Amino acid sequence: MFSFLKKNPVKKLTKEYEAKLEEAMYAQRKGDIRSYAMITAEAEEIASKIKEIERGRQE
Repeated sequence: MFSFLKKNPVKKLTKEYEAKLEEAMYAQRKGDIRSYAMITAEAEEIASKIKEIERGRQE
């Protein structure tokens, strides 16, 4: 009934994903490749969660 009041989890995860990518970019610019790889892996986990949620909505 009040579905317009529910928060959109994809929107929140997308913001987190973009923040991780930006953080990874700055780590790469500093030359810290190990941190870059770890942060990029975290970003990919968030991206997979977004895809799972979107698949669930389409079904």
